[in-house]
Amino acid sequence: MEFAAVLLAAGASRRLGRPKQLLRRDGETLLRRGARLALASGAARTLVVLGARAEVLRGELDGLAVEIVLNPDWQDGMAASLAAAARALAGFDGAVLVLACDQPALELAHLHALRDGAAAAGCAATEHAGALGVPALIAPALWRDATDLRGDRGFGAGLAQAPDGAVWRLRAPELELDLDTPGDVDAAIARGWLDPA
Repeated sequence: MEFAAVLLAAGASRRLGRPKQLLRRDGETLLRRGARLALASGAARTLVVLGARAEVLRGELDGLAVEIVLNPDWQDGMAASLAAAARALAGFDGAVLVLACDQPALELAHLHALRDGAAAAGCAATEHAGALGVPALIAPALWRDATDLRGDRGFGAGLAQAPDGAVWRLRAPELELDLDTPGDVDAAIARGWLDPA
């Protein structure tokens, strides 16, 4: 199964009050770690979408074979980043693995499980309290809708409406913790998923 990987890292981390992309796990920023995992997933192409603080964050990707996509409309939410990635992938006919840099428990095994699950079902997504979200491997037919998304929404609704058996579900409760607030950071540090400040 040929696929591209898209790492979403354009947000300003307003609720957190500092760039979550620069939080560290095992001495490595979450931005660089996410890009490294995306590259290791077996993707044919790996794109990193930057927006807020792009010039500062770009240096974290030095030496990695990723394509940097700038999202000038990052304030419009996740959909704008997905649309920017879709424009950059124009002409690519494979599936697309979408991941975010604010899931500190993410491991390469999660991405391989999604790849393997999508090979049979077409799409694969991570289950978050019953809803489907990232990381997710989006089939080409659904990915073509990326430019029609709006606001701070991704492919969750489209995945939920897919016919039975069309989406393989990864149950990984550890991926439900993303980093929106200082309390989330504290919880991740307590679990060993982030380095202490």
